Formats: sequence, structure tokens, C-alpha cells
Amino acid sequence: MRIKLPFILLAIISLISACNFPMAPVAAVSMNQDFLFNPADATATATPFQPLPPTATYFPTATPVPPTAVPTQQIGSFSSNPNSSFSPAGLIPQPKGQVNILLLGSDQRLGRGGFRTDTILLFTINPADNSVNITSFPRDLYVNIPGYSPSRINTALARGGFETLASTFEYNLGVRPDYYVMINFWSFVEVVDSLGGIDVYASQPLSEYTARGWFTIPAGVNHMDGDTALYYSRSRKSTSDFDRNRRQQEVVVAMIDKLINLYTIAKIPELYKIYADNVTTNIKLNDIIPLIPVAARIKNTNKIQNYYIGRGQVTSWRTPGGGAVLLPKREAVMSVMRQALNSP
Repeated sequence: MRIKLPFILLAIISLISACNFPMAPVAAVSMNQDFLFNPADATATATPFQPLPPTATYFPTATPVPPTAVPTQQIGSFSSNPNSSFSPAGLIPQPKGQVNILLLGSDQRLGRGGFRTDTILLFTINPADNSVNITSFPRDLYVNIPGYSPSRINTALARGGFETLASTFEYNLGVRPDYYVMINFWSFVEVVDSLGGIDVYASQPLSEYTARGWFTIPAGVNHMDGDTALYYSRSRKSTSDFDRNRRQQEVVVAMIDKLINLYTIAKIPELYKIYADNVTTNIKLNDIIPLIPVAARIKNTNKIQNYYIGRGQVTSWRTPGGGAVLLPKREAVMSVMRQALNSP
């Protein structure tokens, strides 16, 4: 168990953190398989689906996802950062023993310098009631970064490392994460396929035209291989970053369900190498041991609650330099955070 739990936590983290970055080919994955989706009453299977000729084929490329569309709503004209007058949010009270882990997906490539963490999820694990809360944050959230100029939250880690990102969360969001796990995008497809795919419950349908034809996911349960899950999780071509955050959480829940209910132990040697080569974290084995009882008691995903910093918690704005960002509405944001952190 001491080996299995930290591995599972890294699995959960890595399987979603890489999901919205530009996709690069993975040698172990066939690029010629057509997308095929199960009906809503489909059951899980670890057997790859056979191609369906009429279904459009999607070929991952190294082309980056287009930048976020400029918001149509703008608020008053500011000569400086409108958040500069905000005092620190103050730490939100939490249950004793609760642990917060930041799950980050980076667009950094091997041998290159600057990067951004375009996927930002906070896992709040409460051993007292064996619950897990997942909170999504939009990458364009415009915040005070202690020691640096205000900017999007997805730039904080690259500017000053985890301590700066943790301080940014504390100042703006009322929580100082205990740990972080960051993964680059290239292992995502390989990991999902090594598990035999995942069964994702799509609360809303997604259908959009790509350079290779239509990509369609109906509402309900869909069995997805790595390529399908990656596109489903990263796309915002016809929707928005908020909708993408919802889809990312759907994928994360599917991964947790698969890891809980399938043959995880048999897959550990195969999956561990992927994580060891691609995950950056400050989590050590001794840090994970107190969470073992939580993992042992989570038999299904009913104990997982989902939270979002979404449209109701932000206002669209342009920076003096013309950048499209999202200004947090302090009280609305803190209301969500208090719920996500199980504040007494």
C-alpha cells in the first residue's frame, strides 16, 4: 500500500494535468485510429474499439491551441492593476489534518526555458471524512503575484517557483497549498492508453469541426482512448475555458474511478516509469503516508465534490497592455473557496 497510494495520487494528478496543452505524437500510440464513442449505457472495457469508417479521424499535431478569445465584456478603464488595492485575502480556516495539493499542467518542452501552468487544479483531501474536493482555476485569472508585477495566475510558478505560486494562492485565494505536482503534456496519451482507456461521463455534448473533420462526443458515458481524452479535455475551440475546466474534471473523475476499480497493481510497473520520467513534485513518501486511510476508504467517486472559479466569480477585463484577462470578484471567489476548503 505504501507504494501503491503515492503512485495512484501521482496517476490521478498527471492524467489530468497534461490535458489542455498542445499535443505531440507519442510513439506508443497509433495515429491512425478513428474516434469511436460508446452510447450512454456503455460499460467499461479495456479492449480498444475497432475503427468506425464514417467517423472522422483526428490527428494530433504539435500546433499550439489558439490563444483565448478576447472577452467581449470590458469594465472601466484602469491606469494600473485594479487589484492593487486588495489587501491579502487571509487564510481560510480548514479542518485539522486536511491536505491541499496543486495539480499543474505545464506547456514546458524539454530543453526550453519559459513555461506556463495552463492547467491548475487544487485537490483538497480531508482524512476526517475521507472526502476529496477538486477546484478548477482559469488560467487567465489576473492576480497579485507577491514580489512580482500582477499577471495571470498561470505565470506565477515560472516566475518564482512553487513558493511564489503558493504565496500567490495565499494572497488571492485564502489557501497556501501544501504540495504540488507538475507534469508536461507528452505522457498523457500514453498513460490513458496503458489503462485501456477511461469511461468519461460527459454532462454536455461536444461537437466541433477540426482540420480533420468533425469531433463529436455525445452526452452520457463515453469510452475514450488517450487521444480522444486529450482532445476532449483541452479543446476550447467552440466553447470556453470555463467549459474546458468542467471537462477536465470529468476526465479526472473517470481516471480516479478507473484507478480505484481496475487492476491498478498490475499496471504499476508500466505506469510508474511514465510518471518517474515526467512528473515534478515536492511530495515525498512520508508526506503521503497520512493519506493512506483516505485512499483505502474511497471505493467510488461519490465522495468527490467539484468546485470552479467560473463566470460568476470573475469579470472580463483588458490590461493596459491589451491582454484579455479575468478579474476575480473577491467575495464571490472567497465564497467558493470556503466551500471547497470545508471551512467550518
